[in-house]
Amino acid sequence: MKHINLTKELMKLCSRNRDGSFATQAARRHILALSTKQLVEAGFHDFAPQNLKPKHIDTLLNQWQVLSPGTIKNRMAHLRWWAGKVGKINIMAKDNSSYGVPKRKYVTNLSKAKDLDQDKLAKIQDPLIRCSLELQRAFGLRREESLKFQPRYAVLGDKIRLKASWTKGGKYREIPIRNDYQNQVLKQALLLAKNGSLIPPDKSFIEHLKTYETLTNQAGLKKMHGLRHAYAQERYQELTQRLCPAAGGKSSHDFTKQEKTEDLKARLQISQELGHEREEVTAVYLGR
Repeated sequence: MKHINLTKELMKLCSRNRDGSFATQAARRHILALSTKQLVEAGFHDFAPQNLKPKHIDTLLNQWQVLSPGTIKNRMAHLRWWAGKVGKINIMAKDNSSYGVPKRKYVTNLSKAKDLDQDKLAKIQDPLIRCSLELQRAFGLRREESLKFQPRYAVLGDKIRLKASWTKGGKYREIPIRNDYQNQVLKQALLLAKNGSLIPPDKSFIEHLKTYETLTNQAGLKKMHGLRHAYAQERYQELTQRLCPAAGGKSSHDFTKQEKTEDLKARLQISQELGHEREEVTAVYLGR
């Protein structure tokens, strides 16, 4: 009987199915390789990807119990991807709570918002990377989205469109253009990218990402995810005419009935603009 290398076969499966952004694909490969290693250590040898069974899921979950709910949730998403690609999605429950995984806690009233330091930004000599950082602040884009941004495609009337191939989880989304700052950033992006993206024609995404990481670190621009927090908090104030709890606004416990309605509506809108599916995720950015 021919020996089956599960890790090798799963990597082939990943290569044939490049769903989602580069970061998503890289995380998927890492978690599937780790899962394979843990299954082998648990005594499961020589089985093909299509032989995935509930007992394998349970074995992995038992080993992951020491991890945070958020980490387990992310790993389960990769296992569901595996199950779906081999036609066995029904062997897994749709809800993680069925496995005893507690819901992830998002609430924090400590603001992580960060504005773009113009003095530090000026230290970056590469105009493409400077523009990507401006896009992150102006539209709440993730790093990968801002690097792959193609203004000729993205700008459509009073909104921008993000291709599924640019985004985390492969989700197309739209974000409104609301102010002069955003228009200025888009004008600069169009000037730099022309008919392409904000990745130089002679570089791959990986190569340009390494340049981005090097130059931002040298300039002292770290934890730039805080730009998304700043965007979310700015949008909340626009939509509700109030500061969010993380920015010093009052707690939801003190809201009137009308304010609660406005709060929920704003959070749903912001969640969509940031590329999330659920309102509760906005507590990370806005507090509660």
